[in-house]
Amino acid sequence: MNVLITGTSSGIGHALAIEFLEHGSTVYGISRKFNEKLKTYEGYRHLSHDLLKHDTLPGKLGDFLADVKTLDLVILNAGILININELKKTPVDEITTVMKVNVWANKVIIDTLLEKVPSVYQVVAISCGSVINNARGFNAYSLSKFALNKMIKLYSREIRETHFSALAPGLIDSNLQEHISKLPNEKNYSIIRKLRSMRENGQLTNPYYAANYLVEAMGTMLQEKSGSYRDVKDILSL
Repeated sequence: MNVLITGTSSGIGHALAIEFLEHGSTVYGISRKFNEKLKTYEGYRHLSHDLLKHDTLPGKLGDFLADVKTLDLVILNAGILININELKKTPVDEITTVMKVNVWANKVIIDTLLEKVPSVYQVVAISCGSVINNARGFNAYSLSKFALNKMIKLYSREIRETHFSALAPGLIDSNLQEHISKLPNEKNYSIIRKLRSMRENGQLTNPYYAANYLVEAMGTMLQEKSGSYRDVKDILSL
């Protein structure tokens, strides 16, 4: 398989890259930093790029994939969460930055792939359960993931030859969870206290363990209508 994954330097993206490489796939990874552990895999190709830089992304991505005729799977995993706060206290600039990475960079990537790669079979956007449960304080992040889900659905109506879906991966011990656990507003937000406690007590899923069942879930998503959003725990009964 030819698999493109964003955010391969750490967390879920890195774990998914390892999972596919271990099973013989060629992985095209995109992230600002390069994880040295991926050097040991002959099938890994890397593009270093800051996803906030939309203007240069199409050219770099086009060159990166110049010889690629087919992508069997595209995993739009990279995302950021800056802060947990009340929406009324969240600056528009902060929301804009989150949207640029979590939504608009993915639009640039999808548009470039559809133009440059003759065949793109499946696109899976990594979403979040906070889209459904409206967790207090996750305003910019939730807004971005809600928009991402809607964008995926809209693409599915236009591009029939590619299967699109959005997948919430569950609570996985990643850099995002580490960032949340260090935020200072734990007195105001029970979600921070809960996630910090789960992380300290080893209750968050290891990303390398999660990668195995996430790959299974992505395969299962092909049986869903293109454009669907699902939570991994509902698909696999975790």
